[in-house]
Amino acid sequence: MKQSKIYIGTSGWNYDDWKGAFYPERMGRAKWLAYYAEHFNTVEVNATFYRSFQDSVFKRWADQVPEDFRFVLKAPRLITHRKYLSGADNEIADFCRKAKLIRDRFGIVLLQLAPNTPIETGRLDSALAAFGDTRVAVEFRDDRWMTVEVKTILEKRSVAFCAADSPKTHIMEWVTADTGYIRLHGRKAWYSHRYTDSELNDIAGHARSMMSAGAHTMYIFFNNDYRGYAIENALALNKILVFGTPSY
Repeated sequence: MKQSKIYIGTSGWNYDDWKGAFYPERMGRAKWLAYYAEHFNTVEVNATFYRSFQDSVFKRWADQVPEDFRFVLKAPRLITHRKYLSGADNEIADFCRKAKLIRDRFGIVLLQLAPNTPIETGRLDSALAAFGDTRVAVEFRDDRWMTVEVKTILEKRSVAFCAADSPKTHIMEWVTADTGYIRLHGRKAWYSHRYTDSELNDIAGHARSMMSAGAHTMYIFFNNDYRGYAIENALALNKILVFGTPSY
């Protein structure tokens, strides 16, 4: 089996309540990303979902991290939550252009579908085609998308399936591309659940299964940012998966 590259991080790095708990008290916000990159090899940028950034910002992000660091950019809500993937080709093209500004530090785009997106496979397929050669992972927020037909579309487009863990969903080990993706929102409470040692070992088991199934690149993000739980859990999972140290 080909050795998989594992990227483990958090969904964002710019949280005020991480100061003191993770970032040194006297450290200015402008230095947070570089400090974060000393501890993790990837970050999922949620901010790109909420607002647009100038080109210079993407370039500046890339300059603050090591060469082996990877940014995952969440697609703008204009594409997913306002246009519901339809008629968004221009917005998709512009976002792909901006992703390339990060150069080789760009990892993948996270396309999180709105829960009320019409369940239409043609709509999904057309949107994925618009991304061209830009790497994409899709997170569905409605179980009705979990069909053989949808899985086939992802495989055809070499698009990764985002396996979400939340109070409403459990990790599904779909491997639809050479990239695997696990997104951890909190098992018992959205964004504020602190994963236990047992749960982290369970997550590690899912990741190993997905890598064995062909995920040669594995992204895992903790979105339970409350009180710095994401930091703690990501560091612990890194020890389990990368260094092989079980958590008890």
